[in-house]
Amino acid sequence: MENQVCKKRMDLVEKLGVHLEGREQLAPVAARILSYIILTGKKGTTFEDMVITLCASKSTVSTHLNHLQDLNKIKYFTKTGDRKKYFVINKDTIIQHIDKMVKHWREEREIHEEIKEYKKLQNINKIENEDEKFDLSFHDDYINFIEEASASIQALRKKITENKINI
Repeated sequence: MENQVCKKRMDLVEKLGVHLEGREQLAPVAARILSYIILTGKKGTTFEDMVITLCASKSTVSTHLNHLQDLNKIKYFTKTGDRKKYFVINKDTIIQHIDKMVKHWREEREIHEEIKEYKKLQNINKIENEDEKFDLSFHDDYINFIEEASASIQALRKKITENKINI
């Protein structure tokens, strides 16, 4: 059973790592380190554990840990009587990602509203044949989706910032 959980975790580290490489523009090893830290949770993971589990050299792990810390994607804590650093995800990274999403959605919403307004004017002023008029329902539905998604992610952001969710 332990082997299945370990294999599942490493498969997920790889899958999430590939995703983070593209989304966060990270080097492959940095993305795997970040993925591993995310999946380790709030208990954190040590430098030594990452070297062993990710099969990477100490210098490679060290370099990428420093880079991830410089980007404020991870942070570490220590335990009393233990000299090891325990790395965890920096929740500010999640907040920043949410803020980027909301900004992107806001821009998309504004574009769809402008397109919808243009099409509406075309329907009124230029197009006489009913069969040729623009259907505006797609834009209405898409704008509604963006509003609902934005409200939902903003609610999640609020829970994170008010420490109602412990990542």
